[in-house]
Amino acid sequence: MRTVMFVLAGFVFLALCLAIARGIKPAMASAAAIAVPVFIVLWCLIAAANMWIGVNNAGYSVMEELPIFLIIFLPPVLAALLARWHWR
Repeated sequence: MRTVMFVLAGFVFLALCLAIARGIKPAMASAAAIAVPVFIVLWCLIAAANMWIGVNNAGYSVMEELPIFLIIFLPPVLAALLARWHWR
């Protein structure tokens, strides 16, 4: 359940990044060009922090947490890349 919540939070965070960038740059192509790289870096850090907590505090190995990291990281990033491709 925690993984699903993280993935959903990733989509919400992506929407927030796009909305903030759209406020800065009104043209959607410019906003996506700014928001997507920023989102990917920040989301990677958030997903990595979640992985570190799982390894450090919950006692999982890195190999056990790696698939969870990918499940959390990839869907929102793929959506971000799709958004950037759509609005270029």
